Amino acid sequence: MTQMDELLLLVHRMPYPPNKGDKIRSYHLLRQLTQHYRVHLGTFIDDADDWRHVPQVRALCASANFLPLSPLRGRLRGLRALLANRALSLDFYSDRRMRAWVAATMAERNIGRVVVFSAPMAQYVPQAAGLRSVIDFCDVDSDKWRQYAEKKRWPASQLYRYEASRLLRYERAVAARSDAALFVSREEAALFAQLAPESAGHIGHFNNGVDTVYFAPQLDSVNPYPPGQRAVVFTGAMDYWPNVDAVEWFAREILPLVRREQPAVRFHIVGARPTPAVLALAKLDGVSVSGTVPDVRPYLQHAELAVAPLRVARGIQNKVLEAMAMARTVVLTPQALEGIVATPGSELLLAAEPAAFASAVCQALAHPQAGMGRAARARVEADYGWGAKLAPLLALLAAAPAAGRDGVAMHTLAGAAGAGAA
Repeated sequence: MTQMDELLLLVHRMPYPPNKGDKIRSYHLLRQLTQHYRVHLGTFIDDADDWRHVPQVRALCASANFLPLSPLRGRLRGLRALLANRALSLDFYSDRRMRAWVAATMAERNIGRVVVFSAPMAQYVPQAAGLRSVIDFCDVDSDKWRQYAEKKRWPASQLYRYEASRLLRYERAVAARSDAALFVSREEAALFAQLAPESAGHIGHFNNGVDTVYFAPQLDSVNPYPPGQRAVVFTGAMDYWPNVDAVEWFAREILPLVRREQPAVRFHIVGARPTPAVLALAKLDGVSVSGTVPDVRPYLQHAELAVAPLRVARGIQNKVLEAMAMARTVVLTPQALEGIVATPGSELLLAAEPAAFASAVCQALAHPQAGMGRAARARVEADYGWGAKLAPLLALLAAAPAAGRDGVAMHTLAGAAGAGAA
């Protein structure tokens, strides 16, 4: 048997359990990498409940370093960033123990490749000759902060503008010194190429996938909804502001329009860590907030349809792909569709404004279309398997250290990643 090469993987949040957007992507990235390399994982844990999953993740790796991340201490460190004119995100994830572990791992192992997941983790990557470095930015986070600034009032808007400009400066520096800078969608990659034209030659993307075995219609699952309801479901981490904004918008502006025509409709918000603003929605007529559930699949399986009314979105929405994989009709905004190749009207329903969104929901409820759910499932099966999506990244890592800068490796990436998205 050929001995595997050593690879360092740095992830800002432990890649397990795969129950939210970034963890889904990083978990499947880890799983694919461990099939080809001896992976040394450095990551933070920001949720106390995740410590129980450490043995499962450690078992996948040649070695691993798990460090606690206190959001409060991270924010305090962010004050230093303000004084030093740095991105707050950078100091939030700054940790001398992680720096020491990376240095020791690089010294003790013959590390030839590094994969960085999320820009702030790039601060730990040494500049070494012959080291092949690939960063998965996932989204253009600096532009996300810019969008937040447009939605928030002062002084939050000013702080978000600060973070947007400083983080973009850092993202550009990281991309420039990496062999490849990757994003979750063609659109995100194109946006960053405009913002960082000096690195356009080695910017690419690979789309998110779906575990189509796990997310499949389960006809024998127990219905979690009370009888007599017409359940409309939103799934996602409910401490993430774009999700909070989405459910508030739906519950307050769209749902009342829906219930005028379909009074039995109940909007179910399913996801961990609901904020006070989300919990307050449960006081509205026709709204339920579940909090954490052991398995989201029954909530998708037994809902009449899923909605993704996001007004601020980055990259590909896993919640949409998962609902499609479960053969559900999905009603979503153009922002939630970004990066997903699917045909509105036959594989999902698209609407932008409250009245149009409510009309689409009522249309789907009045005329249930099993064919649309089947078409959605077929689309996911054809184009969104994780193995195919991650193959271009593996090809990049297999290339020689200088290949990412001459256009050859990135051409391979663009061709492979774009094949399912044409």
